[in-house]
Amino acid sequence: MSDVEITGLTVIGHDGPMVQPIDAVIGAGRTLALIGESGSGKTLTAKALIGLLPRGFRAEGSVRIGERALALDSSQPAWRSARGGTVTLLLQDPFTSLSPVHRCGKQIGWTLDAAAGRRLPRAERDRLVADRLDEVKLPAHVARSFPHQLSGGMRQRVAIAAALAADPQLIIADEPTTALDASNQAEILDLLRSVQRARSLCVILISHDLGMVRGRTDDVLVMRHGEVVERGATADVLAAPQHPYTRALIEADPTMTVAPPPAAAAPVDEAGLLLSASGVDKHFGERQVLDGVALDIAPGQIAGVVGESGSGKSTFARCIAGLESEDAGSIVFDGVPLAPGRRSRTPEQMQIVFQDPYSSLNPMMSIGAILREALGVAGRPATEVAELLTTVGLPADFARKRPAELSGGQRQRVAIARALAPNPRLLICDESVSALDVSVQAQILTLLTRLRDELGIAILFISHDLAVVRMLADTVTVLWNGRVVETGPCAQVLTEPRHEYTALLVAAARRENTHPALESPKKD
Repeated sequence: MSDVEITGLTVIGHDGPMVQPIDAVIGAGRTLALIGESGSGKTLTAKALIGLLPRGFRAEGSVRIGERALALDSSQPAWRSARGGTVTLLLQDPFTSLSPVHRCGKQIGWTLDAAAGRRLPRAERDRLVADRLDEVKLPAHVARSFPHQLSGGMRQRVAIAAALAADPQLIIADEPTTALDASNQAEILDLLRSVQRARSLCVILISHDLGMVRGRTDDVLVMRHGEVVERGATADVLAAPQHPYTRALIEADPTMTVAPPPAAAAPVDEAGLLLSASGVDKHFGERQVLDGVALDIAPGQIAGVVGESGSGKSTFARCIAGLESEDAGSIVFDGVPLAPGRRSRTPEQMQIVFQDPYSSLNPMMSIGAILREALGVAGRPATEVAELLTTVGLPADFARKRPAELSGGQRQRVAIARALAPNPRLLICDESVSALDVSVQAQILTLLTRLRDELGIAILFISHDLAVVRMLADTVTVLWNGRVVETGPCAQVLTEPRHEYTALLVAAARRENTHPALESPKKD
């Protein structure tokens, strides 16, 4: 394998240059990290390198991958032959790269057939698919599953298996582990690292998580507003940053070893609870995803729920919000039992903020129209759009923009603004900061804390990131395989965990023992 050389990479959009000229060399078997806030140009850089810029954008410059040289303004036929076999892009959202109507094994098989240049015999294809799934720590039977039948983490591992199937020379990984819990993040990134070294592949890792970049990449480019403001060996840049922006990113990075936990929450009388869930069960077919889950939230309290991908966190949140109907158990809001489903919920009771704002914001509507619609439902005047935007740290003139014109972090803040429109008493945040860079993440966490303090709003905060939960939550409930294994004050549970599984999560969040990745405890 040879190295990758990037020369004069520039991205030009509607309003002029979006990414200033970038030069970089990636040696065989080495990883280059691109870090920076949402909107810094990281993803545009990645898409320019694979010829997938959105309409209205164009690239200049060139890239040499081994012996193959490509102009970045190449025609589609030139890039079509390069994608897959020469360069592969791993996307943040596996739903973007996986077909929802085809089984996972078939989709991996497409990549294998393309790499072979012919349709492989079924027995050979099935064997290779099983091998690829085993590489990403998934059982062979996942090949028979559809993407929607898997957890978010499992879906991303399927996407990674498909990307690696073609044996590319350059892998561009754009936030490939954002939606995963800490132990699975380590497992996937360590897997990519080991495969890369074994095959002498070049990797570009785009991430906002400095903890994931540290120790897993060789060199780093720090980007801000489309410009590289600092570059060098990763260990050197993160240990002794020279640029103020790099220092600010590092200072905003939430880590278990630095962030002080919030004060332990005072005991709450059961009669004063805002929400009380008990004995909640949920099945999808024959699979039980929630088993007797219980949780109490007091007014003005932030309650965290943590666990690995597939632990039941999001399903539990959706049952509380009425987006799923529980099979058994009770959910009581302000002393009134709620029937399963949406009919017994009102906008003023609770609102939910999802992980992916692009899926929940209408791409055909302006931001102003989206917020005016939400304000109208709440009986509030449309003139309060600017106030909502300001509350979540966005300028008022964003009302004229559409979701596609915003970065991921900006879209998520719009989603939070929309959820705040009805003045809900309970805000459910389902992985709502997992896709944000550390500085924007810190701003959103500060915003949520301020909303709690000023409005008395309660927050149910679902996350796989224990460092973030420790910074924000008063109490924490740990889910594993749909069951509550530990609950209590956040400071106590995440400092002195009593359950084996909680201890594993805490160790992974502290970036400890990630080589090899931690394994979940065995079932009783």
